[in-house]
Amino acid sequence: MRINILSLFPEMFTGVLQHSIMKNAQDRGAVEFSVVNFRDYSTNKHNNVDDYPYGGGAGMVLTPQPIFDAVDDLSKDSTVKPRVILMCPQGVRYNQKKAEELANEEHLIFICGHYEGYDERIREHVVTDEISIGDYVLTGGELASMVIVDSVVRLLPGVLGNETSHKKDSFSTGYLEHPQYTRPSEFRGLKVPDVLLSGNHKLIDEWREKESLRRTFLRRPDLLVEEQLSDVKKKWLEEFRKERD
Repeated sequence: MRINILSLFPEMFTGVLQHSIMKNAQDRGAVEFSVVNFRDYSTNKHNNVDDYPYGGGAGMVLTPQPIFDAVDDLSKDSTVKPRVILMCPQGVRYNQKKAEELANEEHLIFICGHYEGYDERIREHVVTDEISIGDYVLTGGELASMVIVDSVVRLLPGVLGNETSHKKDSFSTGYLEHPQYTRPSEFRGLKVPDVLLSGNHKLIDEWREKESLRRTFLRRPDLLVEEQLSDVKKKWLEEFRKERD
């Protein structure tokens, strides 16, 4: 995968992209990053990338020319049409399903804005996706793009080492992940559930499935579509309701 990030503050990405999973992904050839200061594409004699909004109002608006030219330049050698992602609080709420969708792409371009907003022509004629990571406003799009890049790159083949690692993550199955335990089996009087020490993988799988459903029911019931549950899972839900009540 090829990922280009357009930002006025490319130095913000140095630590994120050069450590941990992001570095491993690059070392393994799974992804190629470039962080580009789109101010370098400005044709304004002062290298300005923003201007006052027509009609008046507070703040400054990013002008179309540097963004248009930067995306054109980054796209010209691409063998596929890139997904151009605008980080914006007005965008579609980001989730694991969108991460899995983007992980199937070959080329992603992220636009990280600042100031009051973007010239609307950028949205209409350059961008393919507008994405928000939550109902709040950040100073710029850099932090939001880091979140998305991390969540996408870890899904690429070979990045995590164990190909099954991400498949049971929270939200990948539609539910929250089951509780996890490791050694020692008893710590300060707190014991690991016996079933996990039993060696019976069928019972362990059933316990994990049930606890995943329980955790989702207690913490994120909005993720449950009861009509789609098996009879066994519906029975578990009734059990959880009685325990709660």
